[in-house]
Amino acid sequence: MNQYINQLFKTALSEFQRDNFLKSRELLEIILKTQPKSFEVNHLIGVIYGLNKEHIKAKYFLENALKANSKDIWTYFNLANSHKELGEDTEALKRYSKAIQLKPDFVEALTNKSNILCKLKKFEEALENAEKAIQLKPNLAEPWSSKGFILYGMRRYEEAISSSERAIQLKPDLAESFFNLGNIFNFQKLFNLALRNYETAYLFEPDYKYLIGAVQKNKMLMCDWANYDGQRLLIAQKIINNIRVSDPFSALAIIDDPSIHRICCEIFLKDSFPSNKTLGPISKSSRKNKIRIGYFSADFYNHATAYLMAEFFELHDKSQFEIVAFSFGFIQEDEMRTRLKNAFDIFIDVSDQSDESVAKLSRELKIDIAVDLKGLTANSRTGIFSYRAAPIQVNYLGYPGSMAADYMDYIIADYNLIPVKSQKFYSEKIIYLPDSYQVNDRKRIISKKKFTKSELGLPEDGFIFCCFNNNYKITPHTFDSWMRILNTVERSVLWLLQGNEWAVDNLKKEAQKRGVDENRLVFAKIFPLDEHLVRHSQADLFLDTFPCNAHTTASDALWAGLPVLTRMGESFASRVATSLLNAIALPELITSSQEHYEALAIELASHPTKLNAIKMKLGRNRLTTPLFDTPNFTKHLENAYIKIYERHHAAQLPDHIYIDN
Repeated sequence: MNQYINQLFKTALSEFQRDNFLKSRELLEIILKTQPKSFEVNHLIGVIYGLNKEHIKAKYFLENALKANSKDIWTYFNLANSHKELGEDTEALKRYSKAIQLKPDFVEALTNKSNILCKLKKFEEALENAEKAIQLKPNLAEPWSSKGFILYGMRRYEEAISSSERAIQLKPDLAESFFNLGNIFNFQKLFNLALRNYETAYLFEPDYKYLIGAVQKNKMLMCDWANYDGQRLLIAQKIINNIRVSDPFSALAIIDDPSIHRICCEIFLKDSFPSNKTLGPISKSSRKNKIRIGYFSADFYNHATAYLMAEFFELHDKSQFEIVAFSFGFIQEDEMRTRLKNAFDIFIDVSDQSDESVAKLSRELKIDIAVDLKGLTANSRTGIFSYRAAPIQVNYLGYPGSMAADYMDYIIADYNLIPVKSQKFYSEKIIYLPDSYQVNDRKRIISKKKFTKSELGLPEDGFIFCCFNNNYKITPHTFDSWMRILNTVERSVLWLLQGNEWAVDNLKKEAQKRGVDENRLVFAKIFPLDEHLVRHSQADLFLDTFPCNAHTTASDALWAGLPVLTRMGESFASRVATSLLNAIALPELITSSQEHYEALAIELASHPTKLNAIKMKLGRNRLTTPLFDTPNFTKHLENAYIKIYERHHAAQLPDHIYIDN
């Protein structure tokens, strides 16, 4: 550089050090006109763009800097950071690895590399990098924090807690470690400790990604509704503004707007699971005599998904289909897992494999249609599908909404769930089944055990409303309705699921605030499924939640002969019970406003003859309508599989599929 240019660069560097990034960049761009290949100028402009979160521009200048100096470790590091922020994990790993190759004791690169490997579920390699960083700088908090996240992913919870706490000892304001502790305690159902750690993280870093949503979901699990409306509006507004405020599943329980749900998913997928081209384009397999379908889930054991799907797997037409289970998550050898292993042609446990490895295995097995039964829920493995596990990928059952992923081709639904006018809120093409999207198992056993009301803690007389939905689905507005209903219907009680001690205490307090004796709330303990089903007979009417309806719990109630009263909204999650009730020919139990919902609940409780007529109709319809007609459902879904398979082999792009009765 000549003297003038050299002085200009010094001024630009000084402005940068004073955080005046715009002025610094303007000066650097003047220099760039005469020194376009300058390492120092390109590198510093790239750093500035990176700090401003303009990572595409940052990459351009940092790559130019590398052309001028291919040995600078910080350029590799900063370029890797931009790749990481853009979700380009493979490229980020390459750049971090190059920086470490040039400087084996580069702790920051080792730590960031471990974070990406953890995200990709390459836990052993991630742990190796984190521990090497700790050996090099044992008093640096960040490697300990990374180790905590990795050990949590490996389900080594006590070690994860210890590592996270060590990070906090070294850096008491480290929000990410408090967030990780919150996640661990949440998983262990220690919701009070989880909330304490989430809120501490918020004190230090209010904008930490997905933290506000985690706080709100945790409070919903505990039925802690302090500032509920304010938080709900804040989350919705931040999602609209494209801010990483909540994971998608948590948003479903508080927001009834499919457009917001889609944006939330787009933010989350772009950040966590963007399309990954590492394995290259998927090769088109030759047409087979049997379509090979892969079902991917963490729930192949005594779990709600398995309770719904078991008979469907057994009924698959093995002359036309070969079905393969890809099981991940918790290995729980119970009677349901044994039943499912017998139903599948191939059952593979891929719990300890990375997302990339599972996608590669799916390709090697020549899976034609990959069905994701988890979506964006707990223990999901969305990353598998980001690599393209199969030529056709389908979102079904686990996540009630669009995943907003460009690599998910179809979502299985019905006309009640996704009216034609709502198709614009779904990135997937919709497979419309003719009745309900929800599969059911007719082999669900209802115990012959006879419970008395007193055994269940219920009064011997009076009307019994019930809702066995998870506590997080209960909003204060739904609870307001329930309390108005109890205040109107004399000697009535509300029978709820006993999710956790904090929810019980809070619900009792909320009832008292609304002028209802806390003793009119009765809490049901967790029972085995067959006994849970039979105890429904002691209730009179199931009151659904809004905006997140009962899903499996609604079909459980209907299977057990208990009418379900629901309120229908706009989102997929708020229309599930509507789907089920229409499929069992009970549309009279569907309402579209809170006022109508309350009025109908009171009317049915006050007119036993009308309610009994509905119960008798439910009894007649139970095995004569589509909801529990598993063979017919299987035929419809298999027809859909054939249609999308044929479209693929005809080189046609995915399109909406309509299946007739």
